[in-house]
Amino acid sequence: MTSTQHVRVEGTSYQRGRQYGRQAAARVRLSVQAYQQAFAYYAGWDWPAVRREALRFEAPVGEFRPAYLDELRGIADGAGLDLADVLAINVRTEVMYSAKARQAPMTRTRLPAECSAFAVVPAPGQDGPAIIGQNWDWLLHAAQTLVVLEVRQDDGPDFVTVVEAGLLAKTGMNAAGLGLVTNALVTDADAGEPGLPYHVLLRAVLDCATVTEALEALQAGPRSSSANYLVAHASGSALDIEAAPGDFTRLYPLFPEDGVLLHTNHFLADIHPTDLALWAMPSSQVRLQRLRAARARTQADYRALLIDHADHPHSVCTHPDPADHPCEQGTTVASVLMDLTARHIWLAAGNPCQAPYEQLDIAL
Repeated sequence: MTSTQHVRVEGTSYQRGRQYGRQAAARVRLSVQAYQQAFAYYAGWDWPAVRREALRFEAPVGEFRPAYLDELRGIADGAGLDLADVLAINVRTEVMYSAKARQAPMTRTRLPAECSAFAVVPAPGQDGPAIIGQNWDWLLHAAQTLVVLEVRQDDGPDFVTVVEAGLLAKTGMNAAGLGLVTNALVTDADAGEPGLPYHVLLRAVLDCATVTEALEALQAGPRSSSANYLVAHASGSALDIEAAPGDFTRLYPLFPEDGVLLHTNHFLADIHPTDLALWAMPSSQVRLQRLRAARARTQADYRALLIDHADHPHSVCTHPDPADHPCEQGTTVASVLMDLTARHIWLAAGNPCQAPYEQLDIAL
């Protein structure tokens, strides 16, 4: 069963991080413990090796946004951990995917279930809300580390993000009217080389006031891993940005069709590296087919779509597959719907077929 903790922070970067780490200390420490097991399974590394790997990302993060490194230090201090521990869970994508995804066809290892995301925006001159959301699918332990993090800051727009405890950001919305949902992607270029990590870039997007600023943030330095960033704004702008490791030449923007953007866990653009999702995350294909078939437009349509069980258990509403290794089993940890126009966010903590959507108590 998924449980959620609401964490509210304010002050300087370090102060916010320390408040976050202190309030969510038990969940942050559980995240670290759970990823010790996950990294051992996926990468074959013990925790000291993971910490050494994580510290290779300290300099790129500090050069990109020193304030984010201050936040990470604050989280670690607040939770009674070392910076390397908190860095490790914030670069979990780079460690897990680089270590295993490229070997998947040889080892027959599947990556855990991932996400189904959407946005719908009105046409120019037309009325209607800008809506964005997703089912966030991940490893089973994340059901016990889920946090709603509400951030008040003087150096950027206030924001709220639904995230694993100890990570800087995930799905969210900010006071400027910008919303973000996301999908893991993986290519043969995901080698885990130090660069800008996925979850650090998610945090950077939530500091942006416009979709254009978000695109600029994603090309501010070499990215370490593949990911999909689906960004929309209350003004009606929306862009899906597929990213492979590297610089701006490996960003692939996709545009709304009839005001709708849909994405799962494989590249839709013609990319330069090789997309490994067909093997690593095969459910992505059918989940995208179901998103497209639904022709959803309203929030009610998407609530119905996000509980879809076609191809169960590898469905849009994902459930653990008992045939999978326990470390490979995934589930829908949370389902998030956001009305960017009204600045409202609804969360179903767990599978939305079982958990009701509840409007979060936030003020953006």
